Amino acid sequence: MTSQTSATVHTLLRAEGFSCPSCVAKIEKQVGRLPGVTDVTVHFASSRIEVDHDPTVAGVDDLVAAVTKAGYTARPATF
Repeated sequence: MTSQTSATVHTLLRAEGFSCPSCVAKIEKQVGRLPGVTDVTVHFASSRIEVDHDPTVAGVDDLVAAVTKAGYTARPATF
């Protein structure tokens, strides 16, 4: 039974400041801890972070703040 009470959205962030594959795990772990986040994928080569989340629980600002807390810079991507 797959019942969802609120919509999950897919958000793309552009990241800056990570230079090694271990940075990927730090970002995925930090963002993945947020309530409402169901999936996080960091693309090292393209500096993209893809996040599936419930925007009523974890908004884009929360995602950006989690990346910042991990020690990196991110901003919402327009593409």
